[in-house]
Amino acid sequence: MKFSRRESLGLAGLAAGMAAAPSLARAAAAPSKATPAFKTRIDFKDPEWNRDVYTRIDADIDPTKEKCGWLKGKAYGVRPNEPVRQLFGVEGFSFVRTKRLEDGSYRRMLREIVFYRDLETGEILRNWHNPYTDETVKVVPIANDPFNFTISQWAPEPPSYGGLNTDKPPRKPFLQDWEEGPDGTLILRTDIDMQYPNALDPAKWVRESSGTMNRVSEHFIYTVQRKDVENPRLTHIPHIGAWSRITPWLPWMLMGQAEGHVNYFTHFQTIEEGEKGLPADLVAAARAMDEKWLHAPTEDYGPSLSSLENYAREQQPAPVPAGWTPPKPPPAPKALVRKPE
Repeated sequence: MKFSRRESLGLAGLAAGMAAAPSLARAAAAPSKATPAFKTRIDFKDPEWNRDVYTRIDADIDPTKEKCGWLKGKAYGVRPNEPVRQLFGVEGFSFVRTKRLEDGSYRRMLREIVFYRDLETGEILRNWHNPYTDETVKVVPIANDPFNFTISQWAPEPPSYGGLNTDKPPRKPFLQDWEEGPDGTLILRTDIDMQYPNALDPAKWVRESSGTMNRVSEHFIYTVQRKDVENPRLTHIPHIGAWSRITPWLPWMLMGQAEGHVNYFTHFQTIEEGEKGLPADLVAAARAMDEKWLHAPTEDYGPSLSSLENYAREQQPAPVPAGWTPPKPPPAPKALVRKPE
């Protein structure tokens, strides 16, 4: 993973939000007897401290507990020669659990599901009118089961996505990009930028595939309280944050290799109450798909695939109408010609 610094603009607001959020203010329960020892003394240069703190943020270091995370935001369409367009709302959740491995690292085991909402009504979308193609398409939620990886004192390798991504960066200590924030907060930023072969072969998935390669970037910003990081009773560190994603057109949009891409911008936080703290319609939609989405895995299995690879496994190519071509952005505006004075 690539880590970079973040300017502190607006962090005072985030800190205030953390203080006000009721789900983040609950007293810490005593760790269970199964909880491994973990480091709490803040040391940005200690790989083991980074390992333990990231595990406590991303999940719960106590293997008897599961952590629920929730996100909400919007997705935007970006094409040349026109303004960025709001496409639909984005809202979902995950449940995650960890287990300690013999070498001291942690296996993080997660299920996540994300639905799309109508921008006007807020209803969960089953179908969506694509303004670029002027047709109604079936919406496919993000549903990843599992998405597991190991958190250790060494920087993790990028996801393999079932062997499609073969990038193997040099091994280096797990030192994250931390920053002191206002009002007793710490700020963590993680970034990952990837390009790897597309699971959707454009020869087969004519309308779904963005091309032979898939280029995706994801960026996370976490805000935590210093006192929570230092608290030995907290096996999970409550947090709020932001997630953004740059990705090709979603396959169910049926855009083919059209110019442009999708940007996600969301905020997220811990939901201490688990299922009870989530929006009722999200819970109902997930349960209608399978009860499993409301629980973290209890054992490690795989492979861990992204929504794109899952789409290739679970969906079928859409029919290609005769003469169909990917939608084109509007032409570039004519340059202004200044008349001679």
